[in-house]
Amino acid sequence: MSTPRRFKDAIYEQIARIGKAVSAPKRLELLDLLCQGPRTVEALAGEAALSVANASQHLQVLRAARLVDAEKKGLYVEYRLADEEVCHFFGALRGLAESRLAEVERVTREFLEARGAMERVAGEELLRRVKSGEVTVIDVRPPDEYRAAHLPGALSIPLEELQSRLSELKKRRQIVAYCRGPYCVLAVEAVALLRKKGFDAHRLEQGVVEWRARGWRVEKGA
Repeated sequence: MSTPRRFKDAIYEQIARIGKAVSAPKRLELLDLLCQGPRTVEALAGEAALSVANASQHLQVLRAARLVDAEKKGLYVEYRLADEEVCHFFGALRGLAESRLAEVERVTREFLEARGAMERVAGEELLRRVKSGEVTVIDVRPPDEYRAAHLPGALSIPLEELQSRLSELKKRRQIVAYCRGPYCVLAVEAVALLRKKGFDAHRLEQGVVEWRARGWRVEKGA
């Protein structure tokens, strides 16, 4: 017969499986990427600077902890979050790290200052203007992430296409670029390019995940 001690040990052992699964930085990055939408192993490996073999190993650990699911699609295996709660968990974990670890703020500040990008728009006024459509919002993530979910009214202009598509943007209208949240550098590079070309451009810290966390509507599809 199970004793109270055995019961508690068994419960905490199961909870610890989640902690073990997210104990590697690269597995956290993979979860962050999957918060944007389903991806193949190959796509995840490319974004996380991993070999396909290493990415697959990390994903298997996350899958064993029931954090992600996999589905065979033709010649490829596509991964997705097991549930939206997994993305909420990642957001809460990131928020806890930001509030408890000064190193998170220091590393972020050093990176942005080195690129002259310390100024970023994250205030309620900008969020209001984005939400009301008063500015031109561009999503500089890859097209598949845009199709999975994007801010209402946002234009899909992946970073690698931005230079060739500047004619689609109006210089007299403020432009706000966003990507995958506060630690994504795609929007940083987009704003740098736009300002160099004479646009009034700003970076939005919030991405789709943060938008949803506020209970705001997102759009899907092309």
